[in-house]
Amino acid sequence: MKKGIHPDYRPVVFRDPGADFAFLTRSTIGSDKTIEWTDGKTYPVVDVDVSSASHPFYTGRNRVLDTAGRVERFNQRYGRT
Repeated sequence: MKKGIHPDYRPVVFRDPGADFAFLTRSTIGSDKTIEWTDGKTYPVVDVDVSSASHPFYTGRNRVLDTAGRVERFNQRYGRT
């Protein structure tokens, strides 16, 4: 790899404030805000809107669509005679 053209790859904390959930991983994203992690070190923190702790698919709060009703309604409108 060429020197000096790649962004820094460093530990970063991603935090979902709505779900009170955070995880430490490595990323090239930068942030001015910092947080002290459980290991006592300070890391940059990035606030995200949705994480696995708040996304309906992963939490089981997703909506089940009535696909049978939609198909019946389509057939009534545009008909299978």
